[in-house]
Amino acid sequence: MDLLGIKDISAEQAREIIELAKKMKSGKVEKRLEGKTLIMLFEKPSTRTRLSFEAGMTRLGGHAIYMDFTTSQISRGETLADTAKVMSRYAEVIMARLFKHQSIEEIARSASVPVINALTDLEHPCQALGDMLTIEEYKGSAAGKKIVYVGDAANNVANSLMLAAVKLGAEMVLCCPSSYPPNREFVKEARKFGKVEITPDPKEAVKGADVIYTDVWVSMGMDAEKERRMRDFAPYQVNIGLLKQAKPDCMVMHCLPAHREKEITSEVLDSRQSAVWDQAENRLHIQNAIMVYLLENSD
Repeated sequence: MDLLGIKDISAEQAREIIELAKKMKSGKVEKRLEGKTLIMLFEKPSTRTRLSFEAGMTRLGGHAIYMDFTTSQISRGETLADTAKVMSRYAEVIMARLFKHQSIEEIARSASVPVINALTDLEHPCQALGDMLTIEEYKGSAAGKKIVYVGDAANNVANSLMLAAVKLGAEMVLCCPSSYPPNREFVKEARKFGKVEITPDPKEAVKGADVIYTDVWVSMGMDAEKERRMRDFAPYQVNIGLLKQAKPDCMVMHCLPAHREKEITSEVLDSRQSAVWDQAENRLHIQNAIMVYLLENSD
């Protein structure tokens, strides 16, 4: 069994992973992956992904090996398929952080061990499941809650978050400029499971919100668009004025890294309503649960 995207797992599987993460976070970690090896393959740079997977594997009694494109034979033309076959002989689980979703699919087709998507251009399932774990810690349940994503709703985080949210019973609102529409395919898929609204009006979007979520406006590889994006997304900053339009106990989330005073102000990021640091920690716990779940449910 692999985890390539929220699109590929059922609501029941998402729930099982989250419940396992809750148990493991509460102290019942155990050395459930003792003697196991994780290979971490990076095409894109990372802070939280590398640290959380490596620290998590250590907690579980296993060992993590870091590998990147530039210092491996991939840089000299070895295919991902051949690389995946070799990695499968050395490790019990593979995670990869890549530019293209097709690349993680190619690795999964060739690997004989579980493969985890640690970010591609289409999905970021570890982030989304960790986010839902955080929401449930703060709100008791995701069911019936209104989650509002403000800003660039056409990115991988928004795609995975909306699918995870509706599969777990939440209402999803994507608030973005009309010139930056969310991924139509993911919206269509999410609407099979629950309510997804799209609006360009931030103040209207956050009314009654239980959660306000934002992310960077300029993702890696978009530097040429930086000036235009900064101008177009400026009205979508998550600040105290916008937060006051939501419920008094609305929580604020950001998957990090944050560009302070751009998509979110320091006043909000460091406020009592911010769940950002718990959210970052929960990447470790959800990923531990994902690794254990995949290994214990694979043939």
